[in-house]
Amino acid sequence: MKKQALISVSDKTGIADFAKGLAELDYDIISTGGTLRTIQEAGIEATAVEDITGFPEMLDGRVKTLHPVIHAGLLAKRDNDAHKQQLAEKGIKPIDIVVVNLYPFKQTFDQPNVTETDIIENIDIGGPTILRAAAKSFRNVTAVVDPEDYEKVLQAVQHDKLDTTMRKTLAAKVFRHTAQYDTLIAGYFTDEAFPENYTITYEKVQTLRYGENPHQEAAFYKTPIESPMSLASARQLHGKELSYNNIQDANAALGIIAEYDKPAAVAVKHMNPCGIGMAEDLNTACSRAYDADPISIFGGIVACNRTVDAETAEQLSGIFLEIIIAPAFTDEAFTMLTKKKNIRLLELKMDESKPSSHKLTSVNGGLLVQDNDNKEIRRNDLTYPTDKKPTEAELDDLLFAWKAVKHVKSNAIVLASDMQTLGVGAGQMNRVGAARIALEQAGDKAKGAALASDAFFPMPDTAREAAKAGITAIIQPGGSKRDQDSIDVCNHYGIAMVYTGARHFKH
Repeated sequence: MKKQALISVSDKTGIADFAKGLAELDYDIISTGGTLRTIQEAGIEATAVEDITGFPEMLDGRVKTLHPVIHAGLLAKRDNDAHKQQLAEKGIKPIDIVVVNLYPFKQTFDQPNVTETDIIENIDIGGPTILRAAAKSFRNVTAVVDPEDYEKVLQAVQHDKLDTTMRKTLAAKVFRHTAQYDTLIAGYFTDEAFPENYTITYEKVQTLRYGENPHQEAAFYKTPIESPMSLASARQLHGKELSYNNIQDANAALGIIAEYDKPAAVAVKHMNPCGIGMAEDLNTACSRAYDADPISIFGGIVACNRTVDAETAEQLSGIFLEIIIAPAFTDEAFTMLTKKKNIRLLELKMDESKPSSHKLTSVNGGLLVQDNDNKEIRRNDLTYPTDKKPTEAELDDLLFAWKAVKHVKSNAIVLASDMQTLGVGAGQMNRVGAARIALEQAGDKAKGAALASDAFFPMPDTAREAAKAGITAIIQPGGSKRDQDSIDVCNHYGIAMVYTGARHFKH
């Protein structure tokens, strides 16, 4: 008995050549609709599914392959005498190879001005059903969902190497593919922020050389639906392949740079900002970011929210950096920076879009899901508990520092003045420890500067340290039972303190 291959694809890439190869290997081809026409127009003999089932396509093509003749031919156990007898009684031939890819749901969803009707009509029903049936029967049936596998399958058939191991590998690919397909559809229909089942899916971008450390394997994945300000959407113009730690740091830099609307530059090291500068032009902003901490920026990552020009490139080329991210590079800047063979230059559209709505954190055996910390604090959100009120210039520095401290590991303290960070205290077990680190880094520059704290002051010690260093304004959430102690310290030393009413813990 000749073997049969069922072919029904939305993506016609390479399908005529694959069908021709199967025909030359003495397979009967059965197909549907546009795929059938493509195969026949290539001069390959093929039979319509409706001629096999005796039942025509109906409901505008919604029903084509959903028929017992097709599914019995896929699901029958070839080593089961009862199954073989039932096939024989009904005159059903087994199907040995299934080649199916699905209606383009994701591509339709991504189109501008797409209607819900269009989206729903691109939810495939028969395709996933056939694929799952074929994959379930992998011991006898080969399920092919990816055009990249066509040549491999043809070679295996030709050399009699299409064995159970290969079919099982292809079946696993099918189930991953249909799982992603269903996840995207479920996401479209789901309105709940935290449904009873939280299904997510990603597509592989690249295998990384190693993970956080050389003994750890790693890979980089992206969401199928493009996210704003995502490193996965960046175009690498120059330099070595990104590493796991590069991606982590670059992602942190993008989250920070998205906070600032004026020309800004952010230098990141180990996922914490070591320097942030903002100005009326990018070159000045980069100078401020560098001067904020010229030691820690060594080997770091710089993100800019404006086009890097020749003047800025000349400044950045004098620093050892791993990555520069910007919306664009002028030709002169690109020529200057690419003289360094290994530096990575990434081009990414910068806009006011915030990161995706959820932040995911893996824990052993589980997943934590929360809203992203996209809360903005504006001047009219602030309250003023101290006798002294901040000046307009101090308010600018306070809000600049507040945007920065949001992205520093807790406990976090950031000092800033004139749109430049001066000291960053990150990831300390107590708040006064973080303050001392930031104040020591700032040195004399702390005099007249603003201090931001990601959470309230449970003790007055941080306010005292700030006063001794000459800090003139503090921004913090407020809300401690001992708020008055810190207020008293600020009143004593003439410090203006403002409350945001919101904290920014970052673990």
